Amino acid sequence: MQVTFLGTSSGVPTRSRNVSAVALRLPQRSELWLFDCGEGTQHQFLRSSLRVSQLRRVFVTHMHGDHIFGLPGLLASLGMAGSCSGIDLYGPDRLRDYLEGVLHTSSTRIGYPLRHHQVRQAAEQGHLLLDDGDLTVRCTPLTHRVPAFGYRVDQKPRPGRFDVARAQALGIPPGPVYAELKQGRTVSLEDGRIIRGGSLCGPPQPGASMVYCTDTVFCEAAVELARGADLLIHESTFSHGEAELAYQRQHSTSTMAAQTALAAGVKQLALTHLSPRYVAGNAISAEDLVEEARAIFANTLLAKDFLTLDVVPGPAEPLAEAATAPSSGAAAPRASPRRRARAAPQP
Repeated sequence: MQVTFLGTSSGVPTRSRNVSAVALRLPQRSELWLFDCGEGTQHQFLRSSLRVSQLRRVFVTHMHGDHIFGLPGLLASLGMAGSCSGIDLYGPDRLRDYLEGVLHTSSTRIGYPLRHHQVRQAAEQGHLLLDDGDLTVRCTPLTHRVPAFGYRVDQKPRPGRFDVARAQALGIPPGPVYAELKQGRTVSLEDGRIIRGGSLCGPPQPGASMVYCTDTVFCEAAVELARGADLLIHESTFSHGEAELAYQRQHSTSTMAAQTALAAGVKQLALTHLSPRYVAGNAISAEDLVEEARAIFANTLLAKDFLTLDVVPGPAEPLAEAATAPSSGAAAPRASPRRRARAAPQP
């Protein structure tokens, strides 16, 4: 799995940060999932190396404008391209009404199926929202001023490495049967032998996991959703010194995000959804927020627009410095080969 941040600001865009959107790329199946779609998200796609034609699913956390105002335009553009076979939309109860209202009043014809999935029941009852055979998605209610939901994506464990040499030594002829055995399945050969695929495969390979939590104040539901995840993307709207304001507005501080990561035992934390007030030259900068978080949870990075992370399973590793956005002109430092961070190239 590969995550690209397309928007990391809260409320309004800034010169360096667009509003909320995170793309999840699934290279093994040439597929793209999108989490939230703030205003200008399709411009961010154009500035990145992502292919919007691969978009298959959109997950919306809640119905605030900085998370949904870009969705009607993006869906309309996909329709104009004429190559979209359909989009599955997951979100709050009112998402369908919002989209149908905008598309109807603007006389916009999409031209492909929009499949709507309300997430509230699955979130409240703890059911799986999606299981497509390779990936599962769960969601949970968060604590915000309007109904909001966090999402978790898990890759299922994959069969271990197939021992071709041993299969050949057993006289198993190459061909379609190898594909079955590689999946750990039991097959019957023409000579009557029964071969268990598991006996020819190494230990199962664990899948990676990603959790996306915004908007929310600190809550136990987010901790439970993120339990043991490889990557937690968590909002960090305010600094620790503005905790009272965060509680009033039902948002998180940098330290609340870090406390969630620590309590959940995640491998890596990425801070996003930062207030526009935290810019260079002000009393408190975005870098100050990440330092506040690292005092509690060391493996924390600051998300920036176009930052890309490879999400892999395994123990936590020291982070490389977060790569800069394309406009910086600086070369991105080398990151850990198992969980590297890099910026998209300058368009």
